[in-house]
Amino acid sequence: MAESIDAYYWIHSDWAYFGGPRLKEMARRHGLQVNHRPVDLATVYARTGGIKLPYRSAERKNYRLLEMRRFRDLLQMPINLEPRFFCVTGHLPSWFVIAAQAEGHDVADLSQAIMKAIWVDDQDAEDGRTLVSIANGLGLDGEVILARAIDPRTELIYMRYTNEAIARGVFGAPFYFFRDEGFWGQDRLEMLDARIASALGRSGLG
Repeated sequence: MAESIDAYYWIHSDWAYFGGPRLKEMARRHGLQVNHRPVDLATVYARTGGIKLPYRSAERKNYRLLEMRRFRDLLQMPINLEPRFFCVTGHLPSWFVIAAQAEGHDVADLSQAIMKAIWVDDQDAEDGRTLVSIANGLGLDGEVILARAIDPRTELIYMRYTNEAIARGVFGAPFYFFRDEGFWGQDRLEMLDARIASALGRSGLG
């Protein structure tokens, strides 16, 4: 079986948005598959002691915004610091990504496009019409994916990913695993790259 990276993330995560392009490039360079596993971050937080953004202190909220500006400038990735459709559940777009993956599609671009819709384009990713439009724009059949997304069996996969993530020690998002070693946050991607390069005997970070 080919080696892979397991990526657990909340589809509304700004940090997953920032990390998406580098994760895709890293996987391409090392010849690895990425298993996209969207999770219900509210459940993860409830079971691991995390604090939802609205309930964090002003100091934490302010520093988060500072870091967002820093990574926006560092990575040259546009982002709306206060998007219109944020802090909703993320269930439907998560199911949509899971459904597309079950249909046999590489969902890296789809997932990134959904996060861009949230963080750059101020679109409502909880609206099925938005998701269908995004998928169609990537050459996928959005209606077919949406039909599978709202199938109750897809929600079961979503909750399985969430419980699996918690069992593996996930407490935030994004969280990446290679050979069962976890790396929390898009700012650990360089460490993940180096770990993969070392394990596979290849050159990383380039």
